[in-house]
Amino acid sequence: MTAAQIIVSVLQIIFSLAIIIIILLQSAKSEGLSGSIAGGAETFFGKNKGRTMDAILSKYTSAVAIMFMVTSIVLFLVLK
Repeated sequence: MTAAQIIVSVLQIIFSLAIIIIILLQSAKSEGLSGSIAGGAETFFGKNKGRTMDAILSKYTSAVAIMFMVTSIVLFLVLK
């Protein structure tokens, strides 16, 4: 294996573990009928709906997933 393959492989492992951890940290969207009504109203009418922990984790999930896909494509091209 070359140095580029090792570096991309290590990044791939780091991003895959980060996706798993970030997804496990997120709360469930369906917490029953009472949780969806009360929680939905609070986040809809709340002033800090963009700054909640779930919103931040959602943004991190998107970023890490994109990086994971990029490293997957790069790893495919390097190993080809």
